[in-house]
Amino acid sequence: MKQYLNFIHGEFVATAKTFENRAPVDNRVLGLVHEAGQAEVNAAVAGARAALKGDWGRMSVVKRVDMLYAVADEINRRFDDFLQAEIADTGKPLSLASHIDIPRGAANFKVFADIIKNVPTESFQMTTPDGGTAVSYAVRSPLGVVAVVCPWNLPLLLMTWKVGPALACGNTVIVKPSEETPATATLLGEVMNAVGVPPGVYNVLHGFGPGSAGEFLTKHPGVSGITFTGETRTGEAIMAAAAKGVRPVSFELGGKNAGIVFADCDFDKAVAGITRSAFENCGQVCLGTERVYVQRPIFDQFVAALKEKAEALKVGPSEQPGVNLGPLISAEHKQKVLSYYAKAVAEGATVVTGGGVPDMPGALAEGHWVQPTIWTGLPETASVVREEVFGPCCHIAPFDTEEEAIALANATDYGLATTVWTQNLGTAHRMAAAVEVGLCWINSWFLRDLRTAFGGAKASGIGREGGVHSLEFYTELRNVMVKL
Repeated sequence: MKQYLNFIHGEFVATAKTFENRAPVDNRVLGLVHEAGQAEVNAAVAGARAALKGDWGRMSVVKRVDMLYAVADEINRRFDDFLQAEIADTGKPLSLASHIDIPRGAANFKVFADIIKNVPTESFQMTTPDGGTAVSYAVRSPLGVVAVVCPWNLPLLLMTWKVGPALACGNTVIVKPSEETPATATLLGEVMNAVGVPPGVYNVLHGFGPGSAGEFLTKHPGVSGITFTGETRTGEAIMAAAAKGVRPVSFELGGKNAGIVFADCDFDKAVAGITRSAFENCGQVCLGTERVYVQRPIFDQFVAALKEKAEALKVGPSEQPGVNLGPLISAEHKQKVLSYYAKAVAEGATVVTGGGVPDMPGALAEGHWVQPTIWTGLPETASVVREEVFGPCCHIAPFDTEEEAIALANATDYGLATTVWTQNLGTAHRMAAAVEVGLCWINSWFLRDLRTAFGGAKASGIGREGGVHSLEFYTELRNVMVKL
């Protein structure tokens, strides 16, 4: 049986305590994950701190950049290994993982390597009170040991989105992947060793949150900063842990994202875009759309068209041709999503399509499948309109005016992302300015330039990462003043 070991100071480390890693498609056991305890956390932190003072800490920027390029190249060389690991852990369609997850996982190292090599710092010259001259300039130094706590929905992509800039800036990292998706983070340890990354620079600790690796890591005084993607509730717990020692945090948290469709949109493109944003990765995307607001003249037409698209989605395992909807990540998450499906009906929803569990043949019946689901007719106070479901579902409601759409979109504690569909340039710019989110897409969804700022507003996060903005978290900016 496959063993998912911890990766500490360049070595794979077993522990006495293990738990099962199960496949979402059929609930079979993929292998045993070795849970890290306090001793393993202590060892990883000690190794990571030592690496800061060793070869890694003394390495030139040029050499570090070359090494990160080598990491990206090795991921691409082992593309199929990473692809199979990602698919086994998540159950997502082959087309999705092969076109987004693995390529972005590799690209994250190259993009941030280029940024650290090319981004300048500031320099000023001034006249001193005694009539002399002084020059001040800025230098960036690594933050230190960075704890990277990752989610299960895009395990490689979102992990490397943080590990890439952290390493580019000269930090060392300790990754705590989700207990649901241990494979790709573990596999990356092999890549690090293969290209000669010094021991202690990249570490992986498996386990859970409270009373396990997650809690021990985030509370460890030897951790310099914490970056996390996941639920807002977990982010609050991590923030409380980080308060001791006043350590910086960078959070991308939950969302209840709105999609806003104006009557003047390119109708076919809007339907296709909302289909992706509501149902891609079985709705398990932080940036996905769970609230859709459609201008009244095209409301009925849009609901009918989205229903047709949802019902055309092919549900099944990744290896089957044409599959574009996989399972949910776990039995626990399936029950959560189905509980919201039941709440929607209890609160008076009209079920346009879905609302249950598809019939799956053979062993697949043991997997974590749910139907793509669309509702209408609920008030804005309904559970599935207010709370993050994180499944393949959305509620569609009509609106009349631009002002009403803005009010509806902003009537939430969250502020991660929105997608707006209109062919009116003025409308587009006004909506982008008015909707309270970290990311606003116009006539698109999930389109990203890695040089731009990324993060959430309100309860959806703290801080920004991406491009030079990542440097603000992963480095300490030091001022040097020289009296000439």
